[in-house]
Amino acid sequence: MEMLLMGACLSMFGLAVACLAFGAATRQPEETAVSPVAEREAEKEMMKAAVAETRFFAGPPELPAAPPTRVPIEARVPIEALLLQIENHVRLEHAAAECFLESPNASLLHSRTISPLVN
Repeated sequence: MEMLLMGACLSMFGLAVACLAFGAATRQPEETAVSPVAEREAEKEMMKAAVAETRFFAGPPELPAAPPTRVPIEARVPIEALLLQIENHVRLEHAAAECFLESPNASLLHSRTISPLVN
């Protein structure tokens, strides 16, 4: 019986401490001699300053403008050659997928194809 009473007393003491802590945390600060209108205006200015300072998404990085480089005509690759490389790459990828579907294997799944283009 004594242990039960001791537990109840400790529980009440813990509850009292929790109530005091909650009351201290939620207590309004003592009001000064500032009018409510001036206080609201000050709060609005503080909110504007806080919103202006914190930005969740930053703007795009500003890169220095590089002068336009002219590629010599000899270095340009015709569009037909690029299309042929892409078509060849697609054919090789399809062949690799068909090979994997015929006999699924972890080594086939993680192996590179013979395509010169990077996946």
